[in-house]
Amino acid sequence: MYRTVRNAEEEALVKRLIGAIVRAFLMVVLIAIPSVLVPGVSTEGGQVVSILALAAAALTTFEYASTYPSIVEFRDAPPFNRIRFMALFATVLSLSTIARSQTDPTTAVEFLTSIGILIGQAIDFPFSPVHAVVSLLPADAPFEELVQLRAFAGMAYLISLVSVAVFLIALRLTNWPFFRQTSFNVWVNLPTFDPTSGGDIVRRLKRDARWNIAIGFLLPFLTPMLVVETASLFGTFDVIADQTLIWTVTAWAFLPASMFMRGIAMRRVAVMINEERKRQGTPARNGQLVTA
Repeated sequence: MYRTVRNAEEEALVKRLIGAIVRAFLMVVLIAIPSVLVPGVSTEGGQVVSILALAAAALTTFEYASTYPSIVEFRDAPPFNRIRFMALFATVLSLSTIARSQTDPTTAVEFLTSIGILIGQAIDFPFSPVHAVVSLLPADAPFEELVQLRAFAGMAYLISLVSVAVFLIALRLTNWPFFRQTSFNVWVNLPTFDPTSGGDIVRRLKRDARWNIAIGFLLPFLTPMLVVETASLFGTFDVIADQTLIWTVTAWAFLPASMFMRGIAMRRVAVMINEERKRQGTPARNGQLVTA
């Protein structure tokens, strides 16, 4: 019996370590994509990318190989982080491909660039998030840079909207967060959220969910304003390099979508804890929620 339990623990450890290594490799690929696809990368820039990729890989390995959580939320509640990573990966890959349109106008690159331009033009209307990003360019900016930034913003914003829609569909089709498991540990999946302090856990989760959704809605409009204000401190706004622009637009689109998903997920957890309380007649203890 002891040997069977020990073998099961060792097998689980090996699987967890392999999963951590695979995730770390994917993080390295993600960070390296712009420097590989976008031409004109300097030697110093390549070294910085290598350091960042190794740091991200080490952090990912330590996080997912460890039994206890540190900062990654919903680690044991797929497909939350998988959807977010796929959205981030798709955004960086698409924008890096569009950035090649001026130097490598292949059929695939031109096709993706055309899609980005069409989407950007469709949602570039007054008071829209894309319009707020495009308005960052100075009035005398070259037309090519305006088209490229609009294509970046349109494609990135579309992917962010699709990622939120995919997560909502996953919530409807699966019993998330009970996906391939029978329990949900609040501490493991929300390591920065202390379920034992500060009042009722359901009320706090719903409050944090509302704040996340509100911030996710405002970020696409606030971020360009912050960029403009920061640039005004230096008295100028220069068009930044392609790689920096890719990551800036990616963060502008990904962070609000991530906040939306986090808010939706936290509200879902709060609702399920409340339902479990009603079924059992007693509060869930120690942040552990169990379903039949």
